[in-house]
Amino acid sequence: VVAMRNTLILACAALLLGAAPVMAADACTVLARQVDQAGQGPVFVASYPTATDKTLRNVAFLYDNAAAALALVGCGDTAHAARIGDAILAAQAHDRFWKDGRLRNAYLAGPVGNPVKLGGWQDGANWAEDGYQVGSDTGNLAWAMLALLALHHANAGDKYLQGALRIARYVEKDFSAPGFTGGTFGGEPKPQQNTWKSTEHNIDLAAAFARLGEATHDAHWAMRAAQARALVAVLWDKARGCFAAGTGLDGKTPNRFLALDAQLWPLLALPGGVTRYGAALKTAHTKMAVDGGFAYSQARGAVWTEGTAQAALLAALMKRPQEAARLMAVVEKNRSPGGGYYAADRNADTGFRLDTDASQARRYFHMAHLGALAWAALAQRRFNPFTFAPALPAG
Repeated sequence: VVAMRNTLILACAALLLGAAPVMAADACTVLARQVDQAGQGPVFVASYPTATDKTLRNVAFLYDNAAAALALVGCGDTAHAARIGDAILAAQAHDRFWKDGRLRNAYLAGPVGNPVKLGGWQDGANWAEDGYQVGSDTGNLAWAMLALLALHHANAGDKYLQGALRIARYVEKDFSAPGFTGGTFGGEPKPQQNTWKSTEHNIDLAAAFARLGEATHDAHWAMRAAQARALVAVLWDKARGCFAAGTGLDGKTPNRFLALDAQLWPLLALPGGVTRYGAALKTAHTKMAVDGGFAYSQARGAVWTEGTAQAALLAALMKRPQEAARLMAVVEKNRSPGGGYYAADRNADTGFRLDTDASQARRYFHMAHLGALAWAALAQRRFNPFTFAPALPAG
């Protein structure tokens, strides 16, 4: 029975690269169902629907929801994508304090209100909130821009373009360095400024600004995209064939630790990325491969489902169908009850530290995860969230 199941997984994964309506529709259907289960109207979807920990229970991370909206656009399901997009617009318009176009890193899952609620928990007589969740990372803001721009690109309405413009103006006003710094940590009225720069964040911003420039026909945003790409290029280590994860607090000293997304996303998101930075994929295989898939970082430890799906999408768009099929077979092994996907095949450290407590490791858990589900759908549909098409960036 096990052998038959594995054979079917491999067969289905191979079909994904051709006309794979059954498997592709499956992840899309699960995403749509999770949107419907979140409530009526504009909603944020819980990132970890089975979480019981106070810091994760009923929390909807902005990145996960933006990735889900992008995947739903790729599924051809603009209606469900727009429900998340409308929640993002509501959060922007009805923050309890900020009126400058920013978004928080996380919200309370479910239908949105006015003001839009944030996650938190009762700590004795006090209400507590997570400092990271109430802050605003520039990478997460870029993903929200991409989600809104994808909806605009899918002819869902001009309001999504206007929301993306508001985010872009906030980012360029507060975080332009050269390159772009990390954003803010903590809540109002005076959050901490993150002075470090992230390779991943600048990749995200390069793609988001480029898509914004295309949508508005405004060369200003192409200039901002070039600014983000220039920072990414500075963090490329040609001799080692890899990207640094980012910089230290000075915004200059490279952090040489290897993260998977910093190796894969330049190839998915940047014009000419495969040609210019193709060695990063070899480094990812050498330093981060685990059990047929990929780990979150060089710390390895576990298969990171989301990252393995990212690698599968990249392989498919690079016309490597056998490699893509093998990776998707690993992804499919990490299905959770209800049709979703576990964040990792087992609990493991990512190799990074928590922003809220540097003494503790940031971990990925063997729990159903919206981000993993979204990337599985993106890979199954061969939809690149950085280009809004089944294609790598031109150039």
